[in-house]
Amino acid sequence: MSMAAPVTALPDITHVLYLHGFRSSPRSAKATLTHDWMLRHHPDVTWLCPQLPPSPAEAMAQLLAATADWPQPHSAVMGSSLGGFYAAAVAARRGWRAVLLNPAVDPARDLARYLGEQTFWHAPEERFYFQPAYIGELQTIDRETRADEHRRATEGTLAPACALICQGDEVLDWREMAARHARAELHVLPGGDHAISDYARHLPRVMDFLGLGARP
Repeated sequence: MSMAAPVTALPDITHVLYLHGFRSSPRSAKATLTHDWMLRHHPDVTWLCPQLPPSPAEAMAQLLAATADWPQPHSAVMGSSLGGFYAAAVAARRGWRAVLLNPAVDPARDLARYLGEQTFWHAPEERFYFQPAYIGELQTIDRETRADEHRRATEGTLAPACALICQGDEVLDWREMAARHARAELHVLPGGDHAISDYARHLPRVMDFLGLGARP
């Protein structure tokens, strides 16, 4: 199921920020596939995919600082799962275009059961501590994001977004994701999983949305 609204010509994207999910890293499969696409088709575009700290407040502060001089009309953010939650926050704050991949909707609720020591998927020997204070930080980011989106929608400055959502997501409720991002160009996929294991099939579609399609 796809819901798309016509989009007028937009400025070229020259900067892309990609944000990984909880316990993940820049070495994730989707981050790697997207980076390879950029190197192959758009090597001139600035790419940033940082390792995010466990603290949501610290993560947002670092992201906003690292992209402080990026040009608003020419920047885009992509994010998966918790990274999709952060991507929505950055997009609302900065007025950037966004691609959201099975984005977390209420991570304060969903991550409460992960309080304590955790390991990274791609480096299980490395550990971090997910603190109770981080739940409040996520709630604050969510409130601020929704307020920013409402303000931009009222002003007419809300940038286009695209959401790729799998009905077979075993971690997040696809209906909740679709409802939360109803303003976006929705691509609701039958089946699938949280990791979007067939992401390579859908990558051209989301990159076309950003005007970063394949080059011959």
